[in-house]
Amino acid sequence: MTPRFRLPTNIVVLILTLVLFSLAAVFVVTAPGGYQGYAEADSIFVGPDEAGRIIELRVDEGDLVTKGMPLFTIDDDLQRANVKSAEASLGQALSELANVKASTQRPEQVAVLEAGERRAAAALELSRLELERQRDLQSKQVSSKAALDSAQQTFNQNEASLDEVRRQIEAAKLAGRDDEIAAAEKAVDAARAALASAEVRLDRRSMSAPIGGTVETVYFRAGELVPAGRPVLAILPPELIKVRFFVPEPALASFRIGMPVTVTCDGCGEAIEATVSYIARSAEYTPPVIYSLDERSKLVFMLEAKPRDPSKLRPGQPVTVEIAP
Repeated sequence: MTPRFRLPTNIVVLILTLVLFSLAAVFVVTAPGGYQGYAEADSIFVGPDEAGRIIELRVDEGDLVTKGMPLFTIDDDLQRANVKSAEASLGQALSELANVKASTQRPEQVAVLEAGERRAAAALELSRLELERQRDLQSKQVSSKAALDSAQQTFNQNEASLDEVRRQIEAAKLAGRDDEIAAAEKAVDAARAALASAEVRLDRRSMSAPIGGTVETVYFRAGELVPAGRPVLAILPPELIKVRFFVPEPALASFRIGMPVTVTCDGCGEAIEATVSYIARSAEYTPPVIYSLDERSKLVFMLEAKPRDPSKLRPGQPVTVEIAP
């Protein structure tokens, strides 16, 4: 009786595993009639710039929203207080600017100085007459030299007093210096910028839809505290739905950016027209084997296509992609 030749069990298992693995990879990617893939979408996440508690949520999952539609409101007590503080700072800066541009003293104070000017002018006139009288007497040898010197000194003092009062009046009517006015104007600009920033922060406590679409997920509900930078909900715009499919290496040369393809799925009815928008530069799946001619079919590359009517697809839905005639 001729003995049978039997392969070792471990070699048989290895061969069967490689065969099944190869068949499975090819079948998943290149099923009959096209290339397998699924619908994918890029959601728009909407959340507050600063942390806060949700006091009102106006939408729920599955709702259809349009651009500008109110979505939710975050508590704004702190932001309102900041706006009031900025308004007060702006009012103070405007008052300081007006004060610098105005006269350094009030009209009542200027009137007092003007009265002093008239008094000094009268005293100067009296001392002038006395000086002239003493000069006349001195020429006639009637008055002494000391009396003439005293009259001259009194005249000089009154003349200086009048000049001083007049200079005080001029200074009282002058506005602030140019550098002081410029500094006050810069302070006003800074206060206005701070107020505008506070108003923007207040406005952003009530969020509206930045784009139209469907509310896919709500992450926080009314009464919950939202950390800074965390989204409250996700909106899926129809135009951001795309098809992601996989092509084996031998068929990759048949595709190029912008070429038309058709997409079919269960319950979609007629085929959906789409355009290839992305081709991966590296393989999506590379099994640990030598890249021989027989093994290249296991290398698959991811491609993306934008459908003309994305409303017919749902994210995660399996699809089949074919090259359009």
